Amino acid sequence: MSLQNTNFSRFQRQLWQHFSQVGLGSWRRISVALIALLLGYVFGTLLPMYFMESYIRPLVVILMVVVIELLVFLRSRVVIEPWPLHWLALDNLRIGAVFAVVLEAFKLGS
Repeated sequence: MSLQNTNFSRFQRQLWQHFSQVGLGSWRRISVALIALLLGYVFGTLLPMYFMESYIRPLVVILMVVVIELLVFLRSRVVIEPWPLHWLALDNLRIGAVFAVVLEAFKLGS
């Protein structure tokens, strides 16, 4: 009995192909992606904390949001597969910073 070709089954196949390719990448790509993700988390945590007592803090957060949105806009323009290493690093920096800001918001209870 064969499975039907539904949207969900196509999504599952694409997801499986994506995750099966993760382990096949070069060590350089994997290590740069992981380091960029962790550095994004560190920058996303430390940048607002550095300006905690200052009146510039809202401007820093607005600047972070503008930079993140700009990176999302530029990310959609890249059509090269696999992504160049610098785009992979920038995207992981963005993801790490967003995760840090969201985690800080949950810790503060807001």
